[in-house]
Amino acid sequence: MKLKGKRVWITGASSGIGEAAARLLASEGAELVISARREDKLQALSEVLIAEGHQVHVAPVDVSDRQAMEAVGARLAELGGIDILINNAGTMPISPIINGRVDEWERMIDVNIKGVLYAINAVYPGMAERKDGHIVNISSVAARLTYQSAGVYGGTKHAVRAISDTLRKEAIRFGVRVTDIQPGSVDTELPDSIGHDKIRAAVKDNMYAEDSPILKPADIANAILYAVSQPPYVDVSELLIRPLIQED
Repeated sequence: MKLKGKRVWITGASSGIGEAAARLLASEGAELVISARREDKLQALSEVLIAEGHQVHVAPVDVSDRQAMEAVGARLAELGGIDILINNAGTMPISPIINGRVDEWERMIDVNIKGVLYAINAVYPGMAERKDGHIVNISSVAARLTYQSAGVYGGTKHAVRAISDTLRKEAIRFGVRVTDIQPGSVDTELPDSIGHDKIRAAVKDNMYAEDSPILKPADIANAILYAVSQPPYVDVSELLIRPLIQED
């Protein structure tokens, strides 16, 4: 078991990449703390994993709520700290900037940037004190490129990439590793967060076209496992993963 003895915190664990990562990392011996807003889904997942013999703690939280994230951080410290953080929670209500969907912009900034920082802040000081730890941020291919209608979303993911690489440089002296994983199209609930009806339909039509198979959440979970199971002297700084058919 590659992660036996490791305690892993996964945000956005109620579905998609987070759920797939929880299942895979548990199978590799990790003790899990799983978080998301949907407590019912977290409880259902934890029951399945516990029945399989895995150790799982449920910590429901909205990652954009600073005080709630600080409370989760205090609970994690009581457990003995976190060895690996999978910073996965995110939202993608894309639309043309001319539409001025300011509430959606703010939600993306709150979840995709502030939520990432709140999670890092909850565990990084403890990792630095122990001189060991690994932070994995799930960003996007949109951290490298720009797409029409995805200006704000892409901006949040560019920010995650910048935060990740800066943190990587700062964390070296503490023995803490940082990985930024940048998925292309993945079969998750993320497009459901798009409030613009025409764009949501267009995104889904493009993603689920018969001639363009997209990634499965398990594909990203495998990438996460690869990154976190390397020897301590190996830092997998970035992983860009696209479906074969995806050009950009």
